[in-house]
Amino acid sequence: QAQLAESGGGLVQPGGSLRLSCVVTGLRMDTYAIGWFRQAPGKEREGVACTSSGDGGTHYADLAKGRFTITRDNAKNTVYLHMDALKVDDTAFYSCASGWAGLGPNDVCVGVYDYGMDYWGKGTLVTVSS
Repeated sequence: QAQLAESGGGLVQPGGSLRLSCVVTGLRMDTYAIGWFRQAPGKEREGVACTSSGDGGTHYADLAKGRFTITRDNAKNTVYLHMDALKVDDTAFYSCASGWAGLGPNDVCVGVYDYGMDYWGKGTLVTVSS
């Protein structure tokens, strides 16, 4: 059974930075896509960024382009989301999720949709406020 555990959330001022971590256990990291998603109070969940295995590449939602960077360290079973220039609207619960992608070309991360994801972490709260 795969397990994902997020950390790194907290309170940050507008314009500040945070790095979220997602530690993954119970699955072979080099065959899975890992995505970050967020859900603000009263809003639907939305994709943020996704890094795939094989030739799937890295994809960002428009909200993240130019401000957020997703990286993965398969040796440490960890995926990071570095967030810069944070805005009040970035306040949300951030969750990571995994979806099988294999070793070759795949489109699991294209569009950063959640329907390709099978396992989810519990989330970490990011609050952007002055």
